[in-house]
Amino acid sequence: MARNLSKTKVPMPVQDPHTRGRNFTEVALGYTQEMAVEEARRCLDCKHKPCVAGCPVAIDIPAFIGEIAEGRFEESFRVLNEASALPAVCGRVCPQETQCEQRCVRGLKGEPVAIGRLERFAADWHREHACALPAKPVPNGRKVAVVGAGPGGLTAAGELARMGYAVTVFEALHLPGGVLSYGIPEFRLPKDIVMAEVNALISLGVEVMLNTVIGKTLTIDELLEYGFKAVFIASGAGLPRFMGIPGESLKGVYSANEYLTRINLMKAYEENSLTPILRGRHVAVVGGGNVAMDAARCAKRLGAGDVSIIYRRGFEELPARREEVHHAREEGIAFHFQTNPVQILGDERGWVRALECIKMSLGVPDASGRRRPIGQPGSNYELAADVVIMALGTSSNPLIRLTTPGLETDKWGGIVVDGQDGLTSREKVYAGGDVVTGSATVILAMGAGKDAARAIDRMIMEKSE
Repeated sequence: MARNLSKTKVPMPVQDPHTRGRNFTEVALGYTQEMAVEEARRCLDCKHKPCVAGCPVAIDIPAFIGEIAEGRFEESFRVLNEASALPAVCGRVCPQETQCEQRCVRGLKGEPVAIGRLERFAADWHREHACALPAKPVPNGRKVAVVGAGPGGLTAAGELARMGYAVTVFEALHLPGGVLSYGIPEFRLPKDIVMAEVNALISLGVEVMLNTVIGKTLTIDELLEYGFKAVFIASGAGLPRFMGIPGESLKGVYSANEYLTRINLMKAYEENSLTPILRGRHVAVVGGGNVAMDAARCAKRLGAGDVSIIYRRGFEELPARREEVHHAREEGIAFHFQTNPVQILGDERGWVRALECIKMSLGVPDASGRRRPIGQPGSNYELAADVVIMALGTSSNPLIRLTTPGLETDKWGGIVVDGQDGLTSREKVYAGGDVVTGSATVILAMGAGKDAARAIDRMIMEKSE
């Protein structure tokens, strides 16, 4: 096989910015077979596989890319699927640039191999061409409960199902997927792809119980009483944070969580949708992460004339993926760096009319390692806004911890676990993902789900001996 020695990735085809800024169709169009083979042949198949060490779910990256390079696309998917329950999702939203691709040897003298784009290609090819469903594993006669049908919960469910466990996933919402369904916009992650991944798990025997709020409909203790040998809590972090500044109760102020849920889960962007949402002319989004980018880009697609990102640090400290920032800028989103809101101003009717901001300077690094922003006295100014969206992160809902005696939590409300295995202070109760760490990435939640599934299996096997 001839290697491709190009120093740059095969470009990803995308919708034109002016066109996509008016629709919710997926921005990135995906590689063709020819593009995928060409990019796969950039991989050097390194002996020590440094990229694998950067993957939270330990995909054999050179192996799946090598199959693509030889044109064996279904075989590539099988390698992926051995390690990842959600390859089509991860190929789209995983921050490969700070994980597997960051360790790619090709990145030393050029761009790394486009691992994420190739993962997406293999998963999409399988979904579009494969007909045979995987055989159901042989049941081992034991039940495990999973709380939350997000990426961590679905990963744990898939791992346990392959081991023969009867897995029931309890989901509070009316659709599975967690943040994949309510948080990430259609133009980044089409929901039919999420459902295809969920259906693949259901074909393994995983049962998904929707509209079931653990802590209200059922408690953790009741699940254990009903014969489940273990419970894995992956309920995420869906409780939004606000700044605590004047004006946050005005009409026109959203948490990003509510705003994106209305759009993504409840389809407020559709022409005949019954879900109400404010379509502001001047929209300000406070925050600098991927959620802020998603909210800003959604506001633009809902018809806003101008959309601004307000971020208290500089571009270098911006936590959002660079690809998302690039796409946002292409779509006309304005960035106000080293700027922080001090109050939201309203009109006589109680609606937002402007955002008062102050300019910031960057001082010494804080506990996160980033330079601490400091307000500049006298630099206040008003920014026109009729909708303000707070994208400041989230914390876990307190319902489960309030209804589970003996479940230890930290000062932020996250469930405390013992090491990588995810065991909580309660016997047979495990936890992982955002409910432990706070807002993080899809792939880290998946890694936690995979680790916990293996720990649960060890625990149950040891107790049955």
